[in-house]
Amino acid sequence: MNAEGLHLSINYASGSGVILSPEQKAALETSLVILKTNYKFQKVLLWGKVQGIKDDYFIAQGTGKDELNDQKSLYSLNCVDWHLLPPASEAMKEKAAVVRGRLMGDPSYEYEHTDVRRVKDGEEYTEEEVTIQIKEEDRVAAIVSTINEEASIVPRGAFIKTPLGEVHTNRSFEGLTVTESGKLASYMHFREAQNLNSKSIKEKADLDPSIDFLDNIEDDIPKGSWSLQFERGSGLVCIRSLQWVGLTFYHVPNTTKFGCIYVGTGEKNFDIPFML
Repeated sequence: MNAEGLHLSINYASGSGVILSPEQKAALETSLVILKTNYKFQKVLLWGKVQGIKDDYFIAQGTGKDELNDQKSLYSLNCVDWHLLPPASEAMKEKAAVVRGRLMGDPSYEYEHTDVRRVKDGEEYTEEEVTIQIKEEDRVAAIVSTINEEASIVPRGAFIKTPLGEVHTNRSFEGLTVTESGKLASYMHFREAQNLNSKSIKEKADLDPSIDFLDNIEDDIPKGSWSLQFERGSGLVCIRSLQWVGLTFYHVPNTTKFGCIYVGTGEKNFDIPFML
């Protein structure tokens, strides 16, 4: 969700219960402008809020020239002071995946998880205990990175890929029509493509390489993991993730207004295959 015009943008996601207090709005509108200047970002987004027991983590993302590959995430506990999140490595994501339960709200808090693993010793298997330690700041970074990869979406055509491989906002994008807005095929994952190579030659021939360089959410497994609804008649479309409960994407048809925000506990819904 673009930090510019935050007081208007937040209302589009209010149907999902995303609400900021007047004090939080005022603090964010000021601090995010300062953040953009200090870090020399091209654009600053309010990514959302990860709820903790003691405090909540407000997350912002700043982008550079390449809006897909040049991103940095920051967190704040008071909407004023911002701190860089460390880049989420695969090792951090693996550690964060085994830790269960709510975040404490303390970046310095350390989680300790003991796992029993079977290790092959010759022809026999032995069990050994493996202790996994991860700091909460690293866990938050892993959660943000995973949600970005699995649930951050944009309308088709909103971004364009240049011949140099950089991703920029498409200035020719005027919004999806009402008909297009009602189709999951009109929305893409905002990450490096993972499924394009699996498409047939005929399917690839129908793609425009300048705008069809992202994966379509219609192909996501399990089917039914996205809920698309029109609100305000056909004046607003909201898409909610059932895997990451609390993530809401909105788009106003026939305009360039769209955004994505997450407000939740940072816990993935692993029961979704049994719910569909």
